[in-house]
Amino acid sequence: MRVIFLGPPGVGKGTQADFIAQKYEIPKLSTGDLLRESVAKETSLGKEAKGYMNRGELVPDSVVIGLVEEKLESTACQKGFLLDGFPRTVAQADQLSTYLSTTGKTLDHVVYFSLSNDEIVRRISGRRSCPECKAVYHVEFVPPKLEGVCDSCGKDLVQRNDDKPETIASRLAVYQDQTAPLIEYYKIRNILRELDGAGSVPTVQDRLVALLAKPRVE
Repeated sequence: MRVIFLGPPGVGKGTQADFIAQKYEIPKLSTGDLLRESVAKETSLGKEAKGYMNRGELVPDSVVIGLVEEKLESTACQKGFLLDGFPRTVAQADQLSTYLSTTGKTLDHVVYFSLSNDEIVRRISGRRSCPECKAVYHVEFVPPKLEGVCDSCGKDLVQRNDDKPETIASRLAVYQDQTAPLIEYYKIRNILRELDGAGSVPTVQDRLVALLAKPRVE
């Protein structure tokens, strides 16, 4: 199975990506993980990426797609792969499409996780994290035993700046501007499948498994 998960931050695609990767025994690939791995291994692309990162610059598409292609060519991806949050732009999608066509591979599904902005803000703004042991909680869904205190180490929990409502609004605006055009990109290619991201994790999992069982639209 070769699949892409798309959706705004907070929609739950990361949680579902872990589930699907385990269920179908395929690697989950995210550009963040690939960057960290390549930098740690000091590969040629990793060294190039590190230079941009050290200067506080965005890693260019040419390096990012190079990392993705390098991973897709590995034995780990022979049975398939799940791309979580990549591509992020139409330019990246074009480069990925070119690579897949030259290697004789096709995507089985592109899953777009949809959720209202109000629910996304509710989900993200409820997160609390421990600055000491990095444990993550949610005031509604996964609360600590003692309000505001980490179960593991007893430190006071904090709300990250990225999880504050005003920051979330900015992140969603960036998503709409840069990534949302991918929805139309894959829709006109008859490969996009929209998934309702509302509900509990098991509920969304059931919807997702049923969706992935459908044949690819030619």
